[in-house]
Amino acid sequence: MSTIIIDGKKISQDIKDELKKEVEELNKKEIYPGLAVVLVGNNPASKVYVSNKKKACEYIGIRSFSYELPEETSEEELLNLIDVLNKDEKVNGILVQLPLPKHINEKKILLAINPKKDVDCFHPYNVGLITIGDLDGFLPCTPAGIIELIKRTNIDIEGKKCVVVGRSNIVGKPVSLLLLSNNGTVEICHSRTKNLSGICKEADILVAAIGKPKFITADMIKEGAVLIDVGINRLENGKLCGDIDFENCKEKAKAITPVPGGVGPMTIAMLMKNCVKAALMQN
Repeated sequence: MSTIIIDGKKISQDIKDELKKEVEELNKKEIYPGLAVVLVGNNPASKVYVSNKKKACEYIGIRSFSYELPEETSEEELLNLIDVLNKDEKVNGILVQLPLPKHINEKKILLAINPKKDVDCFHPYNVGLITIGDLDGFLPCTPAGIIELIKRTNIDIEGKKCVVVGRSNIVGKPVSLLLLSNNGTVEICHSRTKNLSGICKEADILVAAIGKPKFITADMIKEGAVLIDVGINRLENGKLCGDIDFENCKEKAKAITPVPGGVGPMTIAMLMKNCVKAALMQN
């Protein structure tokens, strides 16, 4: 049995194509989804993300409004802009690109975004809905992308032992909640977990999101496991790799995501999905 290499590029393209058709239908009803992206400062990685988000909007037919502010923008100025965008009916989704410069309180900014326009799903209101199992609103982009990858590869989550390595608010915790909502039996591991290797070895589905290159090795997984790699690490030779040792693990796995080209492309596709959902909810 050969291992399935889960193609995130293809699956994310399928989602974008579906959204493109949906937006064409919405346009006929005079609904025009719009996304405002706010970038403060000149973080090179953030600039790349923002430009990729713009390209995805253009492809799907989502109007994109871009605000590129200088590094020295004050917290008050940023809060004022968010207030304007909250009130603007053309803007269905607001995304403030993180990280923000040190002098701006990230928490305060995320709280200021209207939860109905919080397409990144970072507002405590939206996170709270997921915690109580209400998945009708926005879903956090990377975790939702992971669930799509699993489902669109025809892998059943129900009743499976799911191990998540990493407990960040962006991936680890929310993906655990989504796996749980899909009837997986979930265990979360982190830097203080005892017998991490033994727990990983029991996983039917293993999600690695810890930011340590090639941390999960073949001796830590069981035969026929599904491996989802959220890590993006740059090696000394400049190449990208994930948190899972891909070459070492792929022979043993039933299915595995590559890095790059696995989870990465899904994040923007799911952001676009949230944006279209926002336009529907607001109209």
